[in-house]
Amino acid sequence: MTARAAVILAAGQGTRMKSPIPKMLHRVGGRTLLDRVIDTVLETGCERVVVVVGTHSPEVRRLVEVRLGPAAVAVQDPPLGTGHAVLAAGPALADFDGDVMVVNGDCPLLQPVDLDPLFSLRSSGTDLGLLGFRPADPLLYGRIIAASDGHVLRIVEARDATPEELSVRACYAGMLCADRTRLFGWLSRLTNANAKGEYYLTEAIAIAAADGALVRAHYAPESAVMGADTPVQLAQAEAIFQNRRRAHFLAEGVVMPAPDTVHFSWDTKIEPGVQIEPYVVFAPGVSIASGAVIRAFSHLEGARVGPGALIGPYARLRPGADIGEDVHIGNFVEVKKVRLDRGAKANHLAYLGDGTVGAGANIGAGTIFCNYDGFDKYETHVGPGAFIGSNTAIVAPRSIGAGAITGSGSVIVRDVPDDALAVARGEQSNKAGWAAAFRARKSAEKAARKGKAGS
Repeated sequence: MTARAAVILAAGQGTRMKSPIPKMLHRVGGRTLLDRVIDTVLETGCERVVVVVGTHSPEVRRLVEVRLGPAAVAVQDPPLGTGHAVLAAGPALADFDGDVMVVNGDCPLLQPVDLDPLFSLRSSGTDLGLLGFRPADPLLYGRIIAASDGHVLRIVEARDATPEELSVRACYAGMLCADRTRLFGWLSRLTNANAKGEYYLTEAIAIAAADGALVRAHYAPESAVMGADTPVQLAQAEAIFQNRRRAHFLAEGVVMPAPDTVHFSWDTKIEPGVQIEPYVVFAPGVSIASGAVIRAFSHLEGARVGPGALIGPYARLRPGADIGEDVHIGNFVEVKKVRLDRGAKANHLAYLGDGTVGAGANIGAGTIFCNYDGFDKYETHVGPGAFIGSNTAIVAPRSIGAGAITGSGSVIVRDVPDDALAVARGEQSNKAGWAAAFRARKSAEKAARKGKAGS
């Protein structure tokens, strides 16, 4: 198979997003636009990926360097059009022998099935393969002008098109594929004889056709090639992504009575037989085992939920939460970086941060793992079968032994041995008649103030 490479165009200013966050770092399904496109081109089998970035977005450059290495970065400076951007990637691919695909970095819904046909066109004898689409409203998209046999002749921008050309429904998505040597040869002949003085990638298509190259197009769904240039388009892309994921999980046997209210991330893993109630959010890094129930208004991120577990309603699982088989995490319970073993329960109003909870242990309402001193984090370990009384504060680092009990309202500052009772609270004293005297005194003071104000 011919070697494959990709050039991802990510040097745009993104001014229409009107955000201090670079456009490429906005997210769909919890994943940046650029990461999503990198994922897709890698899944098509590209062994080399070069991302063209601008000097205005060092954060984008850092993402590429971390993800692919410094050699994958090409800088377009100054920005002089899409053709100029691809040319900026030329030196990074100078030693590459194979097909190069040019892809827009702001198309978060692209999938391998949308791009693979470009390589298929190349393997079937096409010199230059284009990605096109047929939008419901062509509006200002460039039209693909083809001969009667379907071979592409040129791309005509909407502002330059004749009425006959504007009637063409086939539009260019800005992505193409060709042999590296021929592609950069065509790009080297671009001119900037236009109003903006820029070098456009579309001109390379006309140059190739004039050279007698066979240029053909593959047409993808409109949603696949939609860009996310504005907050509105970003929201539209998110909605399409969520609908895809909901349909996928429903088809896999996940039960959701109100799927439109459930939000997933790009890497959410849910086994068949899971039940998800309304208004649940899965941030990145979540896996749910079969038989678990996620009740309404819960938020999960970076968490693993075991089989038969019951989560929520109104539960929050943060990164590192490891919920074992048949564990119960109830309303207004927050778990962060804690493993709860089989059958453990924390049913109400608790914060469990950093540590472990043994099998069958019960965490009472109002329990707090006091894990942070302002500088460092410390762990709390609750043994199997332990019973933590309501409103217990455990000041970490601390261990509660197997079968131990803490009295309600205790502040635990020392380890508790197995099967021991720990009570750490002030001794109660009762003052007879104090409450009645207090009410009488306060009532008299209030009446006096009222009388003085009325005089």
